[in-house]
Amino acid sequence: MLAVALAFLYPGLGHVYLREWLRALVWFFLNVTSFTLLMPPDAVPESFGWSELVAAAENVTPEAALALAAITVFSMVDAYWMAKRQNTETEPEVDEGTTCPNCGRDVDPDLEFCHWCTERLNPESESESESDDAGANA
Repeated sequence: MLAVALAFLYPGLGHVYLREWLRALVWFFLNVTSFTLLMPPDAVPESFGWSELVAAAENVTPEAALALAAITVFSMVDAYWMAKRQNTETEPEVDEGTTCPNCGRDVDPDLEFCHWCTERLNPESESESESDDAGANA
């Protein structure tokens, strides 16, 4: 959600947060180019004050405002999609049987014991091997 909020502030900023450098440059370039081509000269204030900004906003054409808003929305959607994709790629896969039956904490499936409480994880396979060894010795 942080990437989406940053993309709302300025298209491409959410992609910088996600370290998607090429996409960030594309969104920056698209926003600056659209602003340069679509804004009429009287819509750009010469000084920055509230009255100048309000007067400049009144001179913006609806088509230019719609185009810049669409760029912002598409940048937000793209930042959300990229963040969602990165989160699913880095999400660890949970296998069945990766929790300790004694303490319930996550454990490494390659271990034969819980590294939290030292409980054996496969007691049934151990008892089977002991009974096989006892039958072989008899």
